[in-house]
Amino acid sequence: MIKNSKLFIFSLILILFSNANASEIEKIKIGLLIPTSNENYEFGQTIIKAVRMAMNDINSDKIEIIIKDSKKDPTTALRSSMELKQQGVNLVIGPVFYESLEYLDEIDEMIFLSLTNKTTDLPNNVISSGVNSTSQLNAIKKFLKENEIKDTIFLTPKISYEQELQRGIKKSKIKIKKNHFYDREPTKLTKQIEEITNYKIRKQNLDDEIYRVENSNEFNKEKKLQELKMNYTLGEVDFDSVIIADFEESLKSVTTSLLYSDISPTEKYFITLNQWFDKSLIQEKDIQPIYYPSINKNNFEKYKLRYQLEFNEEPNHLSLLSYDLVGLVYYLAYQNNFKFNDVKKLFKRKNSFKGKIGIFDIKNNEINHRLNFYKVENKKLIEIF
Repeated sequence: MIKNSKLFIFSLILILFSNANASEIEKIKIGLLIPTSNENYEFGQTIIKAVRMAMNDINSDKIEIIIKDSKKDPTTALRSSMELKQQGVNLVIGPVFYESLEYLDEIDEMIFLSLTNKTTDLPNNVISSGVNSTSQLNAIKKFLKENEIKDTIFLTPKISYEQELQRGIKKSKIKIKKNHFYDREPTKLTKQIEEITNYKIRKQNLDDEIYRVENSNEFNKEKKLQELKMNYTLGEVDFDSVIIADFEESLKSVTTSLLYSDISPTEKYFITLNQWFDKSLIQEKDIQPIYYPSINKNNFEKYKLRYQLEFNEEPNHLSLLSYDLVGLVYYLAYQNNFKFNDVKKLFKRKNSFKGKIGIFDIKNNEINHRLNFYKVENKKLIEIF
């Protein structure tokens, strides 16, 4: 009897010991849902390489990455997500494209950290982790406050992200005087900017003043006329800064129209959204200074250099985001003793994580970024904060 009891106790100890070891080596499985085929294959490979870098830096055997193809198709994304679920995955980095998110709410128990920066009309189990409009407008709001800029107008192109910008304005609580919507078509754009800036009225004001002085007996009449004729318009506009929610050539078209309407960036603040350090803006001296929020450039440059040395190719900014998201997931896992029993709770609590891209703020199933702020002036990029 005593012998049997000892054998039972010994067996129990072995079972407990084996279970303890199993729990120690048990891995958290993270899905990586990205395009690995068709026309976006190279794009997906860049993300895979960034994730590999992150895993090497973390150097932990507690996380396993399982890669599945999403293409750029919601049906493929859903099917791959189902496969991930069968493999024990309940937290996924991806998909990359907004178009792939449509059916993911059919797997409610999984959480997807999508790389999109869109935040409107997302499935309940998808969290946008891209640099969204709220994050950008929070940084602009900080700049306006620090410089005591009170009268700001917003220029929004009539395209697909109007609703996203409206949500960002509301969430950030940025104070704007008026939001003007414009067409990107050049002839319509010029006319609309003229109306927004009261160009014709200010032009007429100048002509009227020149006529008045010419027909007056004022002292220093010739000098006054000479000064007036050096101007293009006369009279102030009702704003001291303009936020232009546009990019690349369309952004340049808007700034050119503002210049044509006698609105100068040396007199009124020209502010835009994240331009990802577009080098072509450096060459556009006429529209400088121009300001915009973005990720931490120093960190981005260091990351790019390391990536180039390791893979002999240029990374994109989404690969940097992927790198940081792996670190974020590991950080949250570490905080929760590597237990993802209820993955939804991880993103409801208020939390912050410092990555290469900057600081992630997490709360109520939303991720925002604390961005830096930059100025392009005299063909140089200058960090403001």
